[in-house]
Amino acid sequence: MARNKKKVILYLVDDDKAVRHALITLLATSGYTAMEFDSAESFLGTVDLSNPAVLLLDQRMDGMSGLELQKELVNRGAGMPIIFITGHGDIPMSVIAMRSGAVTVLEKPFNNRQLIESIEEAIAVVIKSNAVHQLQTSIRGRFDILTPREQDVMKYVVQGMANRAIAETMGLSYRTVEVHRSKVMKKMQASTLPELVLMAPACGLSRPETGPRRSPAKA
Repeated sequence: MARNKKKVILYLVDDDKAVRHALITLLATSGYTAMEFDSAESFLGTVDLSNPAVLLLDQRMDGMSGLELQKELVNRGAGMPIIFITGHGDIPMSVIAMRSGAVTVLEKPFNNRQLIESIEEAIAVVIKSNAVHQLQTSIRGRFDILTPREQDVMKYVVQGMANRAIAETMGLSYRTVEVHRSKVMKKMQASTLPELVLMAPACGLSRPETGPRRSPAKA
């Protein structure tokens, strides 16, 4: 996990200067570097929300509260894991935070080891999410280099249509569909039909609900 510490940014938002200082010191001695903010507004006006990051967030602050910031991040499509650190936690607040995607809610004063473990858990979530995003972006990039006709062939293939049915639907010869299908498999870097089908959602294509309509041997 040591290398992952450098890959993921830690943001700390807390309006208590003493708390920020203590946490920044703790994080530094644990091998982390964090950017600190004294308000949610300052945070939103400064950071690039597209960066892979973990947010350490106080709940009760002057101005926008922690829960309000969490809601704003959801509205903006920023899926960074949040660790709430609060001296005013209660069950309803914790439920709302967790339902909205928070990793955990830690009440001050909390155990330092518990905080570090929560950070490690959140970083693991970010790393996995980032890897999935990169894979989906790569798959979409492959799909975009297909010709319009190849994209149509792929659409029908992942829906489970046989080559002959695709040829009839598109007004092409059986051999032409075979050629296009071969090019689709090569450009999409798919070794098998199931592998190609798994790529469909990233390309905006629907996968078959009830399985192929024909035997793979007839493809």
